[in-house]
Amino acid sequence: MAPNTVVLTIEKPDNNFSMLEISGPDTSLLLEQKQKAASPKQFTWLLLLKAHRALACVSWLAMSLNKTFASVKKRINSSTIAEEEPLGRGTRLYRFMKVFLFISIFALAMEVIAHFKKWNYLSVIRPLEVQGLVQWSYMAWLAFRADYIAPLVIRLSQFCVALFLIQSLDRMVLCLGCFWIKYRKLKPVIDEAACDVEDSSNFPMVLVQIPMCNEREVYAQSIGAACQLDWPKDRILIQVLDDSDDGDVQLLIKDEVSSWREKGVNIIYRHRLIRTGYKAGNLNSAMSCDYVKDYEFVAIFDADFQPNPDFLKLTVPHFKGNPDLGLVQARWSFVNKDENLLTRLQNINLCFHFEVEQQVNGIFLNFFGFNGTAGVWRIKALEDSGGWLERTTVEDMDIAVRAHLNGWKFIFLNDVRVLCELPESYEAYKKQQHRWHSGPMQLFRLCLPAIVTSKITVWKKANLIFLFFLLRKLILPFYSFTLFCIILPLTMFIPEAELPLWVICYVPIFMSLLNILPAPKSFPFLVPYLLFENTMSVTKFNAMISGLFQLGSAYEWIVTKKTGRSSESDLLAFAEREEKSLNEEKIQRRHSDSGLELLSKLKEKGKFPARKRNKIFRKELVLAFLLLTASARSLLSAHGVHFYFLLFQGLSFLVVGLDLIGEQMS
Repeated sequence: MAPNTVVLTIEKPDNNFSMLEISGPDTSLLLEQKQKAASPKQFTWLLLLKAHRALACVSWLAMSLNKTFASVKKRINSSTIAEEEPLGRGTRLYRFMKVFLFISIFALAMEVIAHFKKWNYLSVIRPLEVQGLVQWSYMAWLAFRADYIAPLVIRLSQFCVALFLIQSLDRMVLCLGCFWIKYRKLKPVIDEAACDVEDSSNFPMVLVQIPMCNEREVYAQSIGAACQLDWPKDRILIQVLDDSDDGDVQLLIKDEVSSWREKGVNIIYRHRLIRTGYKAGNLNSAMSCDYVKDYEFVAIFDADFQPNPDFLKLTVPHFKGNPDLGLVQARWSFVNKDENLLTRLQNINLCFHFEVEQQVNGIFLNFFGFNGTAGVWRIKALEDSGGWLERTTVEDMDIAVRAHLNGWKFIFLNDVRVLCELPESYEAYKKQQHRWHSGPMQLFRLCLPAIVTSKITVWKKANLIFLFFLLRKLILPFYSFTLFCIILPLTMFIPEAELPLWVICYVPIFMSLLNILPAPKSFPFLVPYLLFENTMSVTKFNAMISGLFQLGSAYEWIVTKKTGRSSESDLLAFAEREEKSLNEEKIQRRHSDSGLELLSKLKEKGKFPARKRNKIFRKELVLAFLLLTASARSLLSAHGVHFYFLLFQGLSFLVVGLDLIGEQMS
């Protein structure tokens, strides 16, 4: 073969592809020439392709940011300042946070000057080398900080970390108890021998109560669900306890009750002339009726709850053969848990509450806090415990504690669920959480002497005082707000008291993972859940303080705003009923003339719906700027995890403070 020849070999031509083999002494020279000829074109096309992708990405980001900021601007422009508490209550906390913010901004300015002038290394600067008043002030601040402020902050942080670890240990014990229940398949069972479902005469008399107040959106759903309960009609009575002060709503509810009574349902409508005591007063007034003495059990449903027809058959039989059983509590299920980010985060919390807290306490202690709805009480247990009292805003927890002190036992049914609705706006959720966290502190002050002097065992007394009240109702909001919203940003300006990474990162993430386990589909929301829980700490801390020291806001009762969303099955059933009604051309005249006039007025009002507005929450905004200021200070010190935690936590407070989470309120 000649020395300058090139051999081309084609292999496997039958497989629709070929291979080129170049051999010979000039092979390298030929390849170099080919690469030189092809490289400029390939490089140009590669650059153009990358430039096109970069421009597309930048364009998409620009459009997304523009759309996001436009939406934010629109919501902020339509916002109003949220109503703050009267002077001397929540304003004290707000003023403290404002002062803290101003001091932090001033300290950040000093730290920025010190950083760029290299005053961070003052340990090697002699006093005679100090130049200027600013540098002298900074040196004096460093000395004062190290001698007086840092020791106090270190002690406070150690105390809060200890509380944090104790509360985390309590959560882990509850989770272990839940795992044990799942592993051993423990759950309350019905005594089949004591319950004969075939004989209707063996069905006990059951009273169903539906307390409501101006529940325009959901009254029909709750009344309809209660009227369809599968129970002998002669052994059930439904009380619609309407505390509405809106005359239009009263007429609508009366008309709904009348329509079901015409269908043969044993249902009555009650309206109080003197509306005192909120829900507790409403229930207490209903229990004072003479005919109540003929009933053995009472089932309670709030206005947005829709029990399944078999609810009573799944709950009431548990009382048979258990004369010391006072309460059977069912679990809540939510029709709008996937509506927005706020409802998803609420669902995580409540799934843990029912799946872990209520179930574990019910199995091992036969005691837990009554949830106020979706439960069946033995009327004798209510009477022996003193009935419904109006002394707190958590009448459900109040009656549960008093019944427990009188020796009554509780059962929680995790597999019996009742549909209800979650608050979809942050304003409604915040007001609900304020009531839920201020009431227990009121109750603790009132019940402590009765707990100490009661005849229950020492272990049950310790559980009530230290676990049920102090640890889960007082310590949790205290350390959550103090540690992550006050001490953590403070330590950025006092590096001597810096918190370790496991306190701000590892342990919180692990505990958040435990909280999400009952709702496994919520794992993608782990980080938002962690940030949102810290964001809610300011509301819970403020509520806890107001309840503990009997401030005026502790006695505020605001009905949680409902939207009246139905489940998918309800919507399908409604559509089928409407279609059947149209096909048969039978229009039931179930409204009186006044009712028709009222409905026409309501429809006229509905033509121009109220404009939805945002609220500006000042406490959350102040904490947002405080945390963002602390994150800027941590950036100067090159704190990786601390910086990112403070940055994202500050942004979380900013989003909540501008009411950009959840739905807007009308």
